[in-house]
Amino acid sequence: MPAIHFVRNTFVFSLLALVPPLLAFVALTPGFGAMLAGGGPPLERFMRQVITNGLPVVFAVNYVSFFLYAWIVSKPDQRYGITLVLLVDMPVRVFGFIALHAVIYVLSADWFGSFGGSRATALRVVAPTLARSVLFENISSVYLYATLVSALPLYVTAIESSDRLGGLARRVAGRSGYVLAAVLMFGLSVLALTALAALIRALQT
Repeated sequence: MPAIHFVRNTFVFSLLALVPPLLAFVALTPGFGAMLAGGGPPLERFMRQVITNGLPVVFAVNYVSFFLYAWIVSKPDQRYGITLVLLVDMPVRVFGFIALHAVIYVLSADWFGSFGGSRATALRVVAPTLARSVLFENISSVYLYATLVSALPLYVTAIESSDRLGGLARRVAGRSGYVLAAVLMFGLSVLALTALAALIRALQT
């Protein structure tokens, strides 16, 4: 696939992947939907946050996962498997998610006056925000779970090529066992992200 098409498809996929968790977040947050329905500044700030923060983060993480997945399937004779996930995708997913938020928060402080226009404040709120994202308590949760779908093809393929995990997945639930194992691996990356964010928050205090 030409690079420009790969980028375009990843962008469109990332945009579509944001919709379900975004709708769920709005529906589950009391009074939030009614506030957005009123339009005006609240809706404008919400859309700006999604476009300038959520979409770039989700696109970047999805791009890495899709690239690695394409890499695996294009070389069927080589066994990357779980090693590629643990040594490449998962660290990029965890550290990249935090780093991208930090960069975007600082830019938001500069460009839009968010966080009182303070870069230091913007950086300080990154860790506490992401530490709560696993519980679907803020909009960063939307961005985190929007990357789940892109992780599944890579993780399923990696598990299939693993003698130990692949055999276990087949015994547990047949073909669906691969998907279940992939979801559990994604959960591991979410827990790693939460733990790292909590550690950074503790160090800040």
